[in-house]
Amino acid sequence: MSPAVTPPARAVIPSGQPGTASAPAAPAQRDPFFDNAKYLAIVLVALGHAWEPLSHTSRAAMALYITVYTFHMPAFILISGYFSRGFDLSPAKLKRLLTGVVVPYLVFEVAYTYFQHWAEDDAPPEPVSLLNPWYLNWFLAALFIWRLTTPVWKLIRRPVPVAFAVAVLAAVSPEVGGDFAMERVLQFLPFFVIGLHLRREHFELVRRRWVRIAAVPVFAAALAVAYWLAPGLDTGWLYRSSAVQDLHEPVWTAPVMTFTLFACAAVLTAGFLAWVPRRKVWFTALGAGTLYGYLLHGFLIKLSRWWEWYDAAAWIRRPVGEVVVTLIAIGVMTALCTSPVRRVFRCVMEPRMEWAFRKP
Repeated sequence: MSPAVTPPARAVIPSGQPGTASAPAAPAQRDPFFDNAKYLAIVLVALGHAWEPLSHTSRAAMALYITVYTFHMPAFILISGYFSRGFDLSPAKLKRLLTGVVVPYLVFEVAYTYFQHWAEDDAPPEPVSLLNPWYLNWFLAALFIWRLTTPVWKLIRRPVPVAFAVAVLAAVSPEVGGDFAMERVLQFLPFFVIGLHLRREHFELVRRRWVRIAAVPVFAAALAVAYWLAPGLDTGWLYRSSAVQDLHEPVWTAPVMTFTLFACAAVLTAGFLAWVPRRKVWFTALGAGTLYGYLLHGFLIKLSRWWEWYDAAAWIRRPVGEVVVTLIAIGVMTALCTSPVRRVFRCVMEPRMEWAFRKP
């Protein structure tokens, strides 16, 4: 998910014939399952960011961090791909791409940079760079590129194997560089392409009782393995932002780790989706505001590092502090996805901008 822009899932229209002027289409309805999944996934994003400073001094926090980072972005990207199935190069879709992805990217690229100038006093001010996404903006850059290439992935044969080949080649190509977060764009690409080719019934498969039951020991085993790996694992593998040469590993590790990490992410994503509620619950409406929570919580995360909030008291790095940090992260992310926040920031995250486009 995505934490970013995805159109609402559409329900089946109960009446009226498509294409007839006498039967206007009913308004599209959001699917609560996907809104629930997006909200829960964005909370995991917040938890991963909140646990990162704790992971340096707590093996348990590192195990949680590794587990979450193994699947939370793959799950978001998979859902983003699923909701990009209808994307084409029509004016309406391109307009939505510009207003819902490009405009927030530009606004927050400038906002993040000048926020760093103000908040990080002891560091040189970073320049505004539209080519090098600042912090969380990498996902918007990636979503823009993935969606523009959607017609290609819908046209060619064997798109998933081709996407994996691209991911492996990116993992052995340090010269890809950081422009538009291209390493991440290419290494995460298989999840987006798979999402493009999923259907609603594929998501129903994880609702089987045995999958839901199996998800419990699977996550327990994942946490145990993460706890075992915690002292020596280079978390750079999880970010997909570096080639294997930058991680000081031989070239042959690229295909091995690409498929190993994909398998782990796929299993954990299936377990995660198996436990996502299908009906409307108290947080369903928050799923429509995940882009807001995603981009806005970055300011607080950066402040917590620059102003050393985690070192304000010794108890913060103890078990009770880890619990408090977890609850605060959940509360803050939940608040940032609410309707009042969306109303305030809609002008820069979902602008209409009718003045900028030619009338059809």
